[in-house]
Amino acid sequence: MDFNIGTPSGPRNQRKSTPQRGGSLAGWLMTAVAPFGENAEHAMDQGLVELGLGDARLIRGEGAMLPMGFEPGTPQDLPMGTLVECHLSKATVFSSGIASAGVAWALCTTPEGDECAIVSTMSHPGSMEECETELRRNLQRKLGSRDLELRKDDRGKAMFECAVDEIEAQEGFHGVVLAALILPNSLNIGGSSGPTRSRNLGVSSIGGSLGGPSGLSGSGKSDFGF
Repeated sequence: MDFNIGTPSGPRNQRKSTPQRGGSLAGWLMTAVAPFGENAEHAMDQGLVELGLGDARLIRGEGAMLPMGFEPGTPQDLPMGTLVECHLSKATVFSSGIASAGVAWALCTTPEGDECAIVSTMSHPGSMEECETELRRNLQRKLGSRDLELRKDDRGKAMFECAVDEIEAQEGFHGVVLAALILPNSLNIGGSSGPTRSRNLGVSSIGGSLGGPSGLSGSGKSDFGF
């Protein structure tokens, strides 16, 4: 399936304005798997700790648009008590089965020439490959419904990334798989001056957990093609 956005679904607005870019706002993708929770809440908490969000106060982001000026950033430790915006996808299992979760962002341009970014999340009661396929389709639909075009880098590749992971159930245990786009500086309030506890963030800003079943962003692709 070709996800290259070359033909808009409808007529493009021809109005032009001065292109605008916001200030720099870094965010990164991460995934986590916690297969051994005593209950669903315990598994969720373990997943948040693995994501580096265990000590943060979370604001769940909703909607497709990201704050103006979004750019991919490098994972970092967050001070305890920090108020953090997070686009989060969660899938759960108990005793049997498999589930997956993913999140993706894309840098875009409006018909007026302004730069923006969108996000999409997906949970799926199946493999990470199936989840990633649906995630890419949903991101394409969001682009089309807003008449947005993907931005491309100097090599002509679409500026798009996703992180997808999966979990296989363990008998008698609750499990959770999480995928998140973390935006630590989108809010100007919170305990940002608190202490930071060092943790090993063995992930990339453009992929899933290193060393897990997903490797880097599942398939490792950085455009809308397969």
